[in-house]
Amino acid sequence: MRTRQIGDRQVSAIGLGEMPLSIEGRPDEERALRTIHASLDAGVTIIDTADAYCLDTAEHGHGERLVAKALAAYGGDTSDVLVATKGGHLRPGDGSWRVNGRPEYVKGACEASLKALGVEAIGLYQYHRPDPKVPYAESVGALAELLDEGKILMAGISNATVSQIDEANRVLSGRLVSVQNEFSPRFRTSEGELAHCEALGIAFIPWSPLGGIGNAETLVHEHPAFAEIAGDHGVTPQQVCLAWMLAKGDRVIPIPGSSRPETAVASARAADIELTADEVARLDAG
Repeated sequence: MRTRQIGDRQVSAIGLGEMPLSIEGRPDEERALRTIHASLDAGVTIIDTADAYCLDTAEHGHGERLVAKALAAYGGDTSDVLVATKGGHLRPGDGSWRVNGRPEYVKGACEASLKALGVEAIGLYQYHRPDPKVPYAESVGALAELLDEGKILMAGISNATVSQIDEANRVLSGRLVSVQNEFSPRFRTSEGELAHCEALGIAFIPWSPLGGIGNAETLVHEHPAFAEIAGDHGVTPQQVCLAWMLAKGDRVIPIPGSSRPETAVASARAADIELTADEVARLDAG
């Protein structure tokens, strides 16, 4: 599998989004573990999770504990696997997502994530979502302190605008390594952030790259070019979607979610698809 750069780490060009294994509609734990293991077998070396990937506050950190259990149970070498997690979101159990960007909360969330993952330092820790009640610089400042304390090795942000990317990089003294934003054929609002990260040499990590849970099939109906080009290559429209994202920049690392081993492997194989410039232009257009 092709590789990409996050900070000083080389990772697979396509990662695994753990969220579908922890929230509503999730599979049983045995299948969840097999899904993560299938990704590792396919060459995936970046797994994305968050403390808020759970059903409610009673099981906060479910996703992190699942990833830790999967890595511990894996029969192969996992020393090159980068686990990326996030803090600043909460799931109160009523189906909603709430934010808390207070620096003391972010730092406390990191401490809980360290315990859930069973590590002394988190490979990549990202501020999950801006809190309108807290100055952005103060929230990101917590990441700077965590870096200085050695509790996280790399810092990133999620759901950020171009101006927030620049502000975060200033607060972190140039140590911002990643931006994780929603991006897919049906949600292209983050094109500007993708291009900005590419120019700065910062990894851009699209979440929900296939359109979100249960929406992968819309590629066929709403964006016919993906299905047409998939037919030419003998692959699926979803694999073409991931290949298209890789073609948009050297720092793009999509993290499709999977709840079955088969889809996890199929997503990883998309890294081997080479699209022509004309094909990329067709996909960009529709």
